[in-house]
Amino acid sequence: MAMVNRSSSLFAWIVVLLFSCFQCSSAQQGKAKATFELRALAPEFWGLIDHDAHLETMGTGFGFTEGPIWNPAGFLVVSDEEKNVIYHLYPDGHREKVIELGDPDGNTYTFGDQYQIIDCASVLRAIIRIARDGKSYEILADRYQGKRFNSPNDVTHGPDGALYFTDPTLDLVAGQRQEIPFQGVYRLDAHGKVTLLTKDLEQPNGLAFSPDGRYLYVDDSAQKNIRRYHFHSDGTLSDGIIFGDENVEGSTAVPDGMKFDRQGNLYITGPYGIWVWNAHGKHLGTIVLPEQPANLTWGGTNYSKLFITAGSSVYILQTKAKGVLSYLTKAAQR
Repeated sequence: MAMVNRSSSLFAWIVVLLFSCFQCSSAQQGKAKATFELRALAPEFWGLIDHDAHLETMGTGFGFTEGPIWNPAGFLVVSDEEKNVIYHLYPDGHREKVIELGDPDGNTYTFGDQYQIIDCASVLRAIIRIARDGKSYEILADRYQGKRFNSPNDVTHGPDGALYFTDPTLDLVAGQRQEIPFQGVYRLDAHGKVTLLTKDLEQPNGLAFSPDGRYLYVDDSAQKNIRRYHFHSDGTLSDGIIFGDENVEGSTAVPDGMKFDRQGNLYITGPYGIWVWNAHGKHLGTIVLPEQPANLTWGGTNYSKLFITAGSSVYILQTKAKGVLSYLTKAAQR
């Protein structure tokens, strides 16, 4: 009887082990990476992206990529929020360290031919300008009415040349106190003056101006929607409306980085990849990616390539459109 009991126990143990392996395998399959796909919801989508467009991997092996900006010299600036480094990334995958910085996030360049990086430095809770040699930086702004920012997230130039940025609590350093009792969108002028534009978003994240400069678009990562505001010549906003919604049942992905093409179409991260919206708020289609994207920018010789930061990688997608970058003159983007 003892031999029978041991055999039965061994058999039962093997069954449990096989079942556990099956469950593990099924879970891994469920978490498998998505594959690149173009999902058109309107015919206009194919006027922007070719049916046979191919997704290229520019670089991988990062921690978490963010803040891409294109340099006309032929390389990309990329923030790595996990490794706390800003890199220059080249088309062949070669990367060079620019500066080590606690949780760098969204970036833009200064105007002109100096191409100094302006970064949303989450740990510093500041907007900073990095020296060209990467050996130092200057804090452009880190307070509003004497209180420290939360964690500046994304930044762009406005039609008036001022900087516009979002300040959610998404990357507020653990253990540090929130001093400003809201999450705002701000204007920073050339003299260092900070002006609050709106505090009606729960977690403002990505932002971009329409090509004609009439509107400022800001997405809300908590509400998972996109707001549009009238932009006035004095740098103020009015008439905010919900432009689009990116809530998808079962998805935790949120709208984040955004860019416009010259026709006024908006490309914005969201569930599964990049959502493409026309100027009237119609969702034209989605660029499904292998990893969840956080941000994107235009680049290449005629600014028709999308450079996308997604998880541990940076991807490139050739499009039929041509993009708008806030730090370049119109002449430079022709």
